Amino acid sequence: MSKLHIKKNDTVYVLSGNDKNKTGKVLKVLVKEQRAIVEGINIVSKSTKPNAKHPQGGIIKQEAPIHISNLNVVDPKTGKPTRIGRKKNAEGKTVRYSKKSGEEIL
Repeated sequence: MSKLHIKKNDTVYVLSGNDKNKTGKVLKVLVKEQRAIVEGINIVSKSTKPNAKHPQGGIIKQEAPIHISNLNVVDPKTGKPTRIGRKKNAEGKTVRYSKKSGEEIL
């Protein structure tokens, strides 16, 4: 399987779905399912029984995973969505960079 273009803590732009045109921070990447959990994106209601964390129980809103094909990394220089490339830097280490601006993405 090829590497994913999205990592934890990246700021991403949603390309399609109910949350189209929104941006958020990646909280977790599920590599095998090729999905990511993004802060404030794809919110679902989940019913829970009372427990130590939620003594009342009831309905809880939480983020559901979204497929990575529906996400694009935000360019750190322009703040717009961009594609990602990989190249070797001066030390010979592989780094990700923005295809639009050429800026390295950390």
